[in-house]
Amino acid sequence: MTTHIESEEHRALRAAVAALGTRHGRGHDHRALWSEAGGLGYLGVNLPEAYGGGGGGITELSIVLEELGAAGCPLLMLIVSPAICGTVIARFGTEEQRRTWLPGLADGSRLMAFGITEPDAGSNSHRITTTARRDGADWLLSGRKVFVSGVDIADATLVVGRTEDARTGRLKPCLFIVPRDTPGFGRRKIDMELDAQEKQFELTLDDVRLPAGALVGGGDDAGLLQLFAGLNPERIMTAAFAIGMGRYAVARAVEYARDRTVWTSPIGAHQAIAHPLAQAHIDLELARLMMQKAAALYDAGDDAGAGEAANMAKYAAGEACARAVDQAVHTLGGNGLTREFGLASLITAARVARIAPVSREMILNYVSHQTLGLPKSY
Repeated sequence: MTTHIESEEHRALRAAVAALGTRHGRGHDHRALWSEAGGLGYLGVNLPEAYGGGGGGITELSIVLEELGAAGCPLLMLIVSPAICGTVIARFGTEEQRRTWLPGLADGSRLMAFGITEPDAGSNSHRITTTARRDGADWLLSGRKVFVSGVDIADATLVVGRTEDARTGRLKPCLFIVPRDTPGFGRRKIDMELDAQEKQFELTLDDVRLPAGALVGGGDDAGLLQLFAGLNPERIMTAAFAIGMGRYAVARAVEYARDRTVWTSPIGAHQAIAHPLAQAHIDLELARLMMQKAAALYDAGDDAGAGEAANMAKYAAGEACARAVDQAVHTLGGNGLTREFGLASLITAARVARIAPVSREMILNYVSHQTLGLPKSY
């Protein structure tokens, strides 16, 4: 599934990552794949060359995640560690923060989680209550976060909090790097029906003492810019995650429909089977085009344009993935629910792309308000 709008280098990257994914396949050893992908330079392909990265952008990183997903072995932490955290630190971090974190994020030897969602805030980031206050040269960070991926395997978590603006007295966003073993930084695993290798956690921060250097950028400005610098790549990479998953499901269904014969011809010869799979393929391809547009805009520095396109790409990919997985399972009938064929678990996983990191309804709110200029309902 290559397109004429991709460069020869991008097609080569796609083929190389697809080969890596095929070698590992579904039921892969997560850590072994992460380590090998890091060694080959795929995990940090979007990070600056000066800090061990590939010097590319979200365009390249989305190709990596999509192709791993299409091979049945997506790496969820690609969305978080290099795409969100790596991007924020590369764009806004101090020189010390870049030197400390980016080489490890690039080669996969270090991981960083991202904590933004709160129990009482949901999609409303303006209601974040995790707050930081100064205590001498240090910061004291207190609050709660929920649905934070991979905290147990991450060396640190990039936590979104709020500080008081000395000029206005209002609370404004800020981002802190919190090492995993910092005193007062607690975690509790959330019992999820979703059977993913990356676990979900609730975090508690009880007067977590952090040095001044833990504040990303080291200053009190640009908190909102930093936050949105990470959220657009998150949406683009979630689209890649969904498209890869959808491609994997359709490919398995097509294989089955070609071979499965119940009457006199393979079931794939019947339009009731063939047409929905063709439609799923079309929907995934269309979603990918919007993802490529969003990535190109982001990598070109057009944050406003990328915001609209990234939201649209995430919406389209989430919907296309859910439909593709549903049709793939339906194509296999009872076999689609067996562990042997490995599609049933995708039913739950496909929902994630419609819910996280922002729900489809909130994206529709964004488009109706920001793009169409309709009045806000909230």
